[in-house]
Amino acid sequence: ERVSAIGLGGWHLSFPRLDEQGAIRIIRTAIDRGITFMDNSWDYWEGESERRMGKALGDGYRSRVFLMTKIDGRSKREASRQLDESLRRLRTDRIDLVQHHEVNRFEDPDRMFDDEGAHAALTEARAAGKLRYIGFTGHKDPRIHLYTLEVARKHGVTFDTVQMPLNVMDAHFRSFERLVLPELVRQNIGVLGMKSLANGRILQSGTVSAIECLHYALQLPTSVVITGCDTLQILDQAFEAVRTFQPMSDTQVAALLARTADA
Repeated sequence: ERVSAIGLGGWHLSFPRLDEQGAIRIIRTAIDRGITFMDNSWDYWEGESERRMGKALGDGYRSRVFLMTKIDGRSKREASRQLDESLRRLRTDRIDLVQHHEVNRFEDPDRMFDDEGAHAALTEARAAGKLRYIGFTGHKDPRIHLYTLEVARKHGVTFDTVQMPLNVMDAHFRSFERLVLPELVRQNIGVLGMKSLANGRILQSGTVSAIECLHYALQLPTSVVITGCDTLQILDQAFEAVRTFQPMSDTQVAALLARTADA
């Protein structure tokens, strides 16, 4: 699959300060300007982000994007229920990528791969044509990502994608970039980077700009860098990061990480 270097994050699309029409305008503007990867999740704002995206993808927009969402259920029954709900909200009969969401505990992969676990539901849904690819996400600990890959391998499964935080702060502590990224590259698994700005919190350190944060994530071997845009100005910022991107040298990377190390 070929997708845009930047993906549109789904969580930001239902911020209280952003109304439905504003969200639809951001989604359609992003697509019209070249973003093809849409991120979402069953649990974002009690389903409101999926509902807004479903409305935005009408009028022919659905066929122009690679659509991803995530489910939280760990049992087969709950995963099936959530997936069907996501399909209704997104107003589509097939989702391009569905991911097990927030695999943040060591017991999560064992629950997912139980005989009556969520992975059985997604496998059946794929056979039925409801989805095309399967992945997982996690926010907390790269060791849990590695364990999830190990459990999957024991069940004869290679995930299509893995989503994880990749940013200038992650590089310094319990790092997904250093521990998980090389394994994904080795297995040819799609790398979905998230939290490149950590909802703006990284900028509060005063050590790095938004464009530098996005450039850093883009220069890693990512398949797509997902970033949240709750205004058209922040969407412009994402496009500016792509327009001005140049591969970074080892010296440039080291200098950027040196600036952020203490923070």
